Amino acid sequence: MKNKIYILLLLVAVISSCSKQLDQQPVSNLATTNFFTSNNDFLQGVNGVYSQLKSVPDQLLWLGEMRSDNINAVSDGNRDWDGINNFSPNITTVAFVTNAWKTNFNGIFNANTVLQALTDKGSVINNTALVTRYTAECRYLRAFYYFQLLRLFGKVPVISTPLTATEVNSVARGSITEVYQLILDDLQYAVANLPASYTSADVGRATSYAAKGLLGLVYLTRSGPNYGVEGPGLASNEYDKALTQFNDIIASNQYSFLSDYTSIFSYSNEDNKEVIFDVQYASSINGAGFPSDLAPVAYWTSLGISNTYGNGYGASSFGVTNNLKTSYTASGTDKRYAFNVATTYTSSPFIKKYIDITKKGTSGTDWPINFILLRYTDILLMKAECILHGASGSQVDVDGIVNKVRDRAGLSAVSNVTLSTLMEERRREFAGEGSRWNDLVREGLAVDVMNAWIKSDAITTINPVVANYVIYPVPASEIQTKAGLYTQNPGYN
Repeated sequence: MKNKIYILLLLVAVISSCSKQLDQQPVSNLATTNFFTSNNDFLQGVNGVYSQLKSVPDQLLWLGEMRSDNINAVSDGNRDWDGINNFSPNITTVAFVTNAWKTNFNGIFNANTVLQALTDKGSVINNTALVTRYTAECRYLRAFYYFQLLRLFGKVPVISTPLTATEVNSVARGSITEVYQLILDDLQYAVANLPASYTSADVGRATSYAAKGLLGLVYLTRSGPNYGVEGPGLASNEYDKALTQFNDIIASNQYSFLSDYTSIFSYSNEDNKEVIFDVQYASSINGAGFPSDLAPVAYWTSLGISNTYGNGYGASSFGVTNNLKTSYTASGTDKRYAFNVATTYTSSPFIKKYIDITKKGTSGTDWPINFILLRYTDILLMKAECILHGASGSQVDVDGIVNKVRDRAGLSAVSNVTLSTLMEERRREFAGEGSRWNDLVREGLAVDVMNAWIKSDAITTINPVVANYVIYPVPASEIQTKAGLYTQNPGYN
C-alpha cells in the first residue's frame, strides 16, 4: 500500500488547486465523466481520499504536542508556531491553523467526490462487495477528517456532497451535534462494512477495527466537558458505548501488546500487531517529514548532517519541559524516556522518537516511517479511562492495564490508579504522538494542568490558558470569504 495509496490523481490536483481553503470547486468533466470508468479508476480515487492523511502528523505535533505541557519551544524570531506555543489570541493567519482547516476539508471533498461517483457510476466496478468496501473506506476517512476539524475548531460546515464554490459560500457552520451526527453515521457504516483485515498491498487501509477504535474515541471525547465553549465535549456520558468498541477490539485477538516499546516504532517492524491504523510513508515516493518536526536544526548540524535536515526554524529550540522530564524520572528508570527524548543532546532535550539516522532519506521530509494514529496500547488505556468514569469494570481491571504498560517501561506496579495517575501514564506512553493536548481537553484538565505547569516551570512567555483556547480560531481567510457566513470563535482576534 505504501507504493499505491498516495498516487495523486487529476482529481486530487484539481481539488488542491482551490484558492479558498474550503472551496470545493467542481472537478473537470474529465474527472467526473470520463475518469470513473473502471475499478482501477475508483481504486485510485479512494487512494486520493487517503492522500490527505499525509498532513495529519504535522497537525498532531504542531497543533497538539506543541500546545501541551510536553513542549516549550523557544523562538529565534517571529515564527509561525509562536502563537500556538504561547496561547496567543492572534493566530487566525498562522499557516498551521489555516492548513489544518484546508487539508481536512480537502480530504472531505475527496471523499464526497468519490462517494458521489460510487453512487452514480459504481456499477462499472461490477462487484457489489467492493463498491461497499470503497464506500465504507471513504466514509471512515470523511469521519476521521471531520473529527480532526471538530477537535481543532469546534463548529464547522457540514458538507456530505461535492459542492461548487458558490454553493459552499452559503453553508454556515453546523452545530457540534450536527458534526458529530455525520461522524457517528459514517463510523457506524464503516464498522459494519469494512473488512477486519487486509493482505499484501492493501495492508494499511482502514479496517472495521480502526473504525471501532475511532468510534470509541469519538464517544469518549463527546463525554468530556464543554468548558463553556462550543468545542468537542458534550458531557454526554457515553463511556459504556466507548467501552463496547474497545472491548470488541481486545476480544478480536487481531492485535497484541508488544513486549518491547521501541519495536512498536521500528522502521523494520511497521504495521506490527500493535498498529490499528497509521499513515503510510515511503522514502522517495511519499516520504515523511514528522520525525524532523520538533528536532532543532542544531541537532542535525551537531551530527554533521546536511542542512536539508531540520524544520526550517533556524536556531529555535523545541525542548521537552522540565515537567515532562520529572514525570519520566520520578518513578525510577523509565525505558520510554531515553527512546522518546534525546536526553544526551546538550542544548535542550527534544522529542526524537521517530529518528533513526541510519534510515534517513534524501532530506528531512523523506523519512520512510509510518505514523501510528491508533495503537493497541491506546485501546487498553482508553478502556481504563472509561472504567474510571463509571463504565463496566473494576479498579482491578484499571490497575492491571496500567501496570501492564508500566511493566513494559521497566517501572514498578501501582495500585488504586486514579484519572490523574492514568493521564500521567498516557503522557509518558504517547509522548511525541500528538495525543497529550487532546487528552487534557477530553478530561477537562486543559486549563488547570496547563496553568499549573506554566507556574511550576516558571515560564513567562506563555499567556494564561483560558477555556476559549481549548479550540483554535477559524482561519481569517475563511471569515473574510463572505461577510457574516462565519463568526469567530470567542477569545480570538
